[in-house]
Amino acid sequence: MAITRDKKQALVADMKNLLENAKMTVYAKYEGLSVANMEELRKHARENGVKIRIVKNRLLKVAMNEIGVYKDADTSGLTGQLLYAMSDSDEVAPAGVLDKFAKTHAALQIQGGFSGDGETLAQENVLALAKLPSKNQLIAETVAMLLSPVNDTVNALSGNLHALLDGIEAKASA
Repeated sequence: MAITRDKKQALVADMKNLLENAKMTVYAKYEGLSVANMEELRKHARENGVKIRIVKNRLLKVAMNEIGVYKDADTSGLTGQLLYAMSDSDEVAPAGVLDKFAKTHAALQIQGGFSGDGETLAQENVLALAKLPSKNQLIAETVAMLLSPVNDTVNALSGNLHALLDGIEAKASA
């Protein structure tokens, strides 16, 4: 059953909107995944703020041509059955979600991606990004590092204060 022209225009508009707001888009082959596996992937993606879309590559290329930063992007890798994972809040979340899922489902194979500024990313670059911690984890680590001198100072002063009080108490009772 062919898709109507109106449905194609709606899909292109949806993809254009997602691409304009995406900080990163990753595409992967999914041939061989069952419907249950796809639902599991979609659930995991939703939990991490990632949107999964399956559209014809030709329609995605049309949407990309309507966006200035993607007009010159290399789309030669967009062949075969692909799914697209995008996030508007975290640069590495799409790569991380797909990489984690691919470890337990060999049928999913990351092929490449696009950065938010239209740069084409090779498969090895996307896989390297997938190894990075999430944005929230990096923020938490930074805050912990910034607070460690404060905690160390409080602990040192607290320890010395207890020792001083113990010494005063020992002198008073003697």
